Amino acid sequence: MTPSAIAPVLAAVVPVLVTIAIGFFWVRSGRSLENKSLTPLVVSIGTPCLILATFIRTEISPASFATMALATVVAILAFAVVAFVVLQVLGLRVRTYLPSLTFPNNGNLGLPLAAYAFGSEGLGYAIVFYAICMVGQFTVGEAVAAGRSNWSAVLQLPLIYATALGAAVSFLGAAPPAWITNTITLIGGMTIPLMLLMLGASLARIRVRSLGRAAMLSAVRIVPGAAVGYGVAVLLGLHDAAKAVLIMQCAMPVAVYNYLFAQKWNNEPEEVAGLVVTSTLASIVSVPALLWFLSP
Repeated sequence: MTPSAIAPVLAAVVPVLVTIAIGFFWVRSGRSLENKSLTPLVVSIGTPCLILATFIRTEISPASFATMALATVVAILAFAVVAFVVLQVLGLRVRTYLPSLTFPNNGNLGLPLAAYAFGSEGLGYAIVFYAICMVGQFTVGEAVAAGRSNWSAVLQLPLIYATALGAAVSFLGAAPPAWITNTITLIGGMTIPLMLLMLGASLARIRVRSLGRAAMLSAVRIVPGAAVGYGVAVLLGLHDAAKAVLIMQCAMPVAVYNYLFAQKWNNEPEEVAGLVVTSTLASIVSVPALLWFLSP
C-alpha cells in the first residue's frame, strides 16, 4: 500500500479510533462518563439534528434513497439467514446470538466512518441504513432477545421522524433560514464525538467471557457482512459512495445495543459482551483494510 493510498484511510480511521480510546481510558482511569444520561441526549436530540443537517446539505434523489433503503432491508435479512444457519450448525442458542450477528454497529461507528471517509453524501446514505437498522433492532432484535415484541418502541424514536422530514427537505430542495440550519448543524455536531466516546466507555465497562467463541462469531459478523454488502450492492446496481457506504455499514462490528438488550432481558449478557468487544477490536484491522479496498 503506497503512502498516497494510506493517507485517506488514516484520515478516516484515526479520528474515530482516537476518540473511542479517549472514552475507554477516561472510564478505565476511574472518571465518570455516564452513557445512561448521555444516550437520551444523543438519541433524542443530537442524532435527529445530525440527520436533518445532513439532508439539508446533501441532495439525495428519491430513487437513490429508495434503493439504499431496499438494499438495507435485503442486507439485514441476509445477515439473519446466514447467522441462523451458522448458529444451527454450531448448536448455539439463537435467542442469544442472532440479534448480535444480524444488527451491526452502524451508529456509534458506522456514521462517523461514513462521514470521514465519504463526506456528507456518504453520511446521508449511512443515515438511511442506520434509521432502518434501528427500527429492526428495536423491534425484531429486541423481540428475539426478550422473547416478545415491542413495536411501540419504534414510535418513540425521534430519528424516524427526523429521517422522514430530512428526506422531504432533500427531495424538495428546500432551504430553511440560515438561523435554523446553523442551529441544527451546531447541535448535530455533538453527536458523532459523543457516540464515539460512549462506545469507548461501553467497551471499558463490559465484562467478557468465552473469547474463543466470541472471536469466531465476530468473524461471522464482519466477513460475511462485507460479502453480503458487496453482493447486494452489485445486485441493486449501486455505485460510488452508495456502494462503498453499504459495504462498510454491512461490515461493522456487533452493535452495543445488542448487549444492552441482553442485559435488560437477562439473555446471557456476558456472551453478547464478548461479541461486542472482540468484533470491535477486530474492526481496528478490518475497517482500514476495507476502506483501502473501497477507495477509488
